[in-house]
Amino acid sequence: MTPLDRLRETWRRDQIFDFMLPKPEFGKAVDTSHGPILYVEDVSVSFDGFKALNNLNLYIDDGELRCIIGPNGAGKTTMMDVITGKTRPDTGSVYFGQRIDLLKLPEHEIARGGIGRKFQKPTIFEALSVFENLELATASDKHVWYTLNHDLSAEQRDRLDEVLTLIGLTPQAHQDAGALSHGQKQWLEIGMLLVQNPRVLLVDEPVAGMTGEEVEHTARLLTSLAGRHSVIVVEHDMAFVRSIARKVTVLHQGSVLAEGSMDQVQNDPRVIEVYLGE
Repeated sequence: MTPLDRLRETWRRDQIFDFMLPKPEFGKAVDTSHGPILYVEDVSVSFDGFKALNNLNLYIDDGELRCIIGPNGAGKTTMMDVITGKTRPDTGSVYFGQRIDLLKLPEHEIARGGIGRKFQKPTIFEALSVFENLELATASDKHVWYTLNHDLSAEQRDRLDEVLTLIGLTPQAHQDAGALSHGQKQWLEIGMLLVQNPRVLLVDEPVAGMTGEEVEHTARLLTSLAGRHSVIVVEHDMAFVRSIARKVTVLHQGSVLAEGSMDQVQNDPRVIEVYLGE
């Protein structure tokens, strides 16, 4: 029995993964007529008296590549948790486009409706091939059992081939994902999100642990996505941020400390004091 057959058998016996249930359609109807695709306004989050976010205001334009930096404890992870529905804020509002209130939606609907999140540690099916991982990711718009037992349409296969080319893994398409390098696993997980056509992609520390060559490939990949997707990159590697940054937001103590080009923020005395000068 192949790994994919075993996976089919497991899902036949057990429940279908929640993230692979039918996909909501709201991501296709996001109103970005005023420019931004994401509105985070006056958001505050407290944990046992500690204010992780403090009246945070953040606006991401449709198709924008934005880098978010800041010292540990600045609120970067909590910000992503709020946007994706993992954490509910004490106060404030979060809108996807002008009309979709993300605070009224559960986490799984946000994920299936057009906002994808890539965590720092890649989560892929290592016993399956690269192509099979991407094939499974297409199950976000239908029941997984249907997907595992029906051939891909020509349109789906073309999309998977397109994503394989985009992430640079066409030569590894039929290789077990577990045999990939750390960087290649990161690209595969990004590809698994891309086949679901997210409007917004949140990427957490994508180059941690990568070789220099892998960092360069990741920079090219993320910059190529801008325009077709809104990409929010949270990263500590300043050299990498400089290589891709178009606009940078600096968080400190749960609020926006500075915002602008990399040159502007790296020369801001407040940023130098709390972050870049450390």
